Amino acid sequence: MNLQKLMSKARRAIDDYDMISDGDKIAVGLSGGKDSMTLLAVLAGLRSFYPKSFDLVAITVDMGLGLDQSEILKTKEFCEKLSVPFIIEKTAIGEIVFSYRKEKNPCSLCANMRRGALNSAAKREGCNKVALGHHADDLIETFFLSAFYESRISTFSPVTYLENADLSVIRPMVYIREKEIAGFSKNNPVIHNPCPADKHTNRQYVKDKLKEMEKHIPDLRKNVLSAIIHTERTNLFGVKHIEKNKKEGQYVD
Repeated sequence: MNLQKLMSKARRAIDDYDMISDGDKIAVGLSGGKDSMTLLAVLAGLRSFYPKSFDLVAITVDMGLGLDQSEILKTKEFCEKLSVPFIIEKTAIGEIVFSYRKEKNPCSLCANMRRGALNSAAKREGCNKVALGHHADDLIETFFLSAFYESRISTFSPVTYLENADLSVIRPMVYIREKEIAGFSKNNPVIHNPCPADKHTNRQYVKDKLKEMEKHIPDLRKNVLSAIIHTERTNLFGVKHIEKNKKEGQYVD
């Protein structure tokens, strides 16, 4: 998929959920993978003609696990071509998670610390919003993760206001499929993830299982995405229904 089509889908999501306002300064969380690099290119492209004026800054959180400096240089050049300032936020997250805490399941703690570092850097740079590269497949996988591992029907929102940080988190690519991003990002630079837990997560397990299911249900992701977006189709037990069954002894926790 070319950049123009990606921008069209992102703009629809931005308009649908009122993600961008006049005068916003948006920090793009640049992890270095295909998703965040594509998000940066999409927002930089939109910036030139979107009716609301906004500024961008790209921020990469260095976990202290060793980043490839040649990849960093290529990423810096990529940002320069897009006229977006590039900032590396150095942290000791890797040492804290793996050496000090010695976490057996490090992903949750690591994600929280990375978000904190990104948000702090965004505030320091005068940003009022943070843009993350989550796409439609992330939305769907998070839905199943919440159901399978947390016993709840939930996923992330296109826009989330963080009261403690006084920042809004936006996800402009929620209508864009991962395969569309992959098709566009082949020539973009990447910063490889040095995390030893990468690709060994519950999310990867769900991703793999969904791929297996798609062999039998080709429209699986399309249908689930449509169900998530169109909340008017939701037909789940309400609070009154549960309370009624509890009184009648029919509720099972």
